[in-house]
Amino acid sequence: MHWADFGIQFLNVHILLFGGATAYNSYWDKDQGPVGGLQHPPGMQEWMWTVSLLLQAIGFGIALYFKWTYAAVYGVSILFFWLYSTPHARWKGGPVKSLVAIGISTGFNSGLMGFFAAGGQIPDGTILTASLGVMFIMLSLYPVSQLYQMDEDIRRGDQTFAIRFGFVGVIRFFAVAFGGGVMLIASAFLSLYFWGAMVFGLMGFCTGLWLFTKLKNLSAQRDDYYSVMQMKYISSITFVIFLLIILWSRHGHPGAY
Repeated sequence: MHWADFGIQFLNVHILLFGGATAYNSYWDKDQGPVGGLQHPPGMQEWMWTVSLLLQAIGFGIALYFKWTYAAVYGVSILFFWLYSTPHARWKGGPVKSLVAIGISTGFNSGLMGFFAAGGQIPDGTILTASLGVMFIMLSLYPVSQLYQMDEDIRRGDQTFAIRFGFVGVIRFFAVAFGGGVMLIASAFLSLYFWGAMVFGLMGFCTGLWLFTKLKNLSAQRDDYYSVMQMKYISSITFVIFLLIILWSRHGHPGAY
């Protein structure tokens, strides 16, 4: 475990890559209603488009300096973020293409970049399985965010997952994607760390059950913004707490293996 490299690339991914991609998407969307993390998003200006690209370019340069395989995955994420947002492709406007773009750029590739940043060389089946699990868990709540944005998406002409399949479809997709993601990650842990697999499976089941209960109480209206954000923050924090415990138990104290 290379903690310094991991920390630098963690900031690179979550600030320069994801931050730049979020600003890039927001520039083209020009949302007036609530978006993830902002109930009243600021008006976008021309310079923000340039800065969003600059942030991603700087991040790619840092990734390239670190390791070419890492940079390749980083670059693929940038490509899918562009395809997702730009009006020249606008994959965000299709229910399946949007899942592919977000699933790969934000989910699957995050797992791979974490592996490379921690000192990994060639990802094996275990790493690929875990990355797929991360992708499915992340995607499980992605259409939920679209529920309170449907008015904005309809105004832009986007045919999102929530618009195409409705409230029931969003709930069913969550159950399948979240449950499948938990099982994939637990199975990956099982080959490396038995107790990690057991703890993750239990935490995943409890979190998924709580999220499913909260989902059924949504109204599929803009007023759901606070509820959806609460669900996302709590589930994310739960996942981060688990990861910190695992990292500490395996790498963070004398005698860890």
